[in-house]
Amino acid sequence: MRFFIYFFFFYIVAIGQTDFQKTEQLFANNQFSKAQGLMEIYVKNYPNDAKGIELLGDAYGHQKKWDDAIENYKKLVDLSPKTANYHYKYGGALGMKALSVNKMKALGIIGDVKQAFITAAELDPKHIDTRWALVELYMQLPGIIGGSMSKSLKYADELQNLSKVDGYLAKGYIYEYDKSPEIAEKYYKLAVIEGGSLTCYEKLTNLYVAQKQPDKAIANMEAAQIMHGNNDLNYQIGKLTADYNTQLDKGEKSLRIYITNYSAEDDVPKAWANYRLAQIYKQQQNKNDALKHIDLALAELPKNEDFKTEKSAILKL
Repeated sequence: MRFFIYFFFFYIVAIGQTDFQKTEQLFANNQFSKAQGLMEIYVKNYPNDAKGIELLGDAYGHQKKWDDAIENYKKLVDLSPKTANYHYKYGGALGMKALSVNKMKALGIIGDVKQAFITAAELDPKHIDTRWALVELYMQLPGIIGGSMSKSLKYADELQNLSKVDGYLAKGYIYEYDKSPEIAEKYYKLAVIEGGSLTCYEKLTNLYVAQKQPDKAIANMEAAQIMHGNNDLNYQIGKLTADYNTQLDKGEKSLRIYITNYSAEDDVPKAWANYRLAQIYKQQQNKNDALKHIDLALAELPKNEDFKTEKSAILKL
C-alpha cells in the first residue's frame, strides 16, 4: 500500500511538471488561449494546486481577462497568505482592471490594489517588482485619493538599497513624472553608469526626446550602440535625425548599416529604414535617391499609407 501511495504521488507530480512545462512553452510562443485551456483542465482536476492556479491566472492576465486573473490570484492569496508574490500578482491584476473601467469603479478598486502591494512589500523586504509598482502607483494617483511623491520616493529609496540601478531608474521616473527633467536626467545618467543596460540608455533617450533635445538623444543612442552593438539602435538614430531634420549624414549612415546588418531578430522591417532614408534625401532635396528608397519601402509594404504620402511629397520636389 505504501509503495502504491508513493507511486501515485510521484505520478501526479510528473503529470503536473509536464503540464507546467507545456504551459510555459505556450507562453513563450504567445499561445495564451491554449495555455489557458491546458491549465483550466489541470486546475479542475487539482483545484488546490498553487502552481496550476498561478499559471492559469497568468494565462488570463496575458489575455487581459482581468476578472478571471483576479479570481485565481485571490485563490492563491487565500491558499498562501504569506507569499509576497501572490499578493503582488493579485494587486497587479486589480490595478489593470482599474485602468480598464470608468473612474468611479476604479476608485472602488484602488484601495485593494494599494493594500495588496503594501502587503507584498511587508512580506518580502527584497521584492523589487512590488516596490516598483508602489513607486508608480503613488506617483500616478491623485493626491486626493492617496497619491504621494514622498511615499513614492520612500519606495525608490528601498529599491536603491536592493539594487542601485533600480533605485536610480525609479527616481528618474519620479522626477520625470513630476516635470523636473534636470533631476530626472541626473538619475538616469547614474543608472547608465551603474547598470549600462539598454533599458537604462532607453530611459535617458526617451527623456531627451520628450524634452525635444534630439542631439542629446542621438549621442546617447550612439553610446548605447557602442556598448551593446544593437542593430535596432541604428534605425532609431536614423529615425530621429529624419524626424528632427538634424545630423542627416549620420542618420543616413546609421540606416544603411541597419539595412546591411538586418536580420529577423530586428524589430523594424527594412521598409521603414528605406522610408527614413527617403525622408532624409527629401530634406536634402535629393529627389532621385528619395524616390529610389521610397519605392523600395513600397515594394515591401505596398499598402502603407505613410509611404504613399511620402512618395507624393517627394514627387513634388
